[in-house]
Amino acid sequence: MQNSVVSPNVRVQDNADVRESILMENVVIGAHSRIRRAIIDKDVVIPPHSEIGYNREADAQRFTVTESGLVVIAKGMKLHASLDSSG
Repeated sequence: MQNSVVSPNVRVQDNADVRESILMENVVIGAHSRIRRAIIDKDVVIPPHSEIGYNREADAQRFTVTESGLVVIAKGMKLHASLDSSG
């Protein structure tokens, strides 16, 4: 966890890397995930081995990405395994 704001009841599981992000209440970051420059709203579960904020094109297909490259994940969004943006 680096340069991030974390709300109450957030769980960051083993070997997950979160940088320059804002995690709202009840967010779970799955093990071995990499999150960078993201705003994740309440009640979102990021599956293990996810990668968000490292491939703008892949992120834009699933989430809102601002002009400055911030990834915004809406409240309660249901994510599925295999969000690896490397292909």
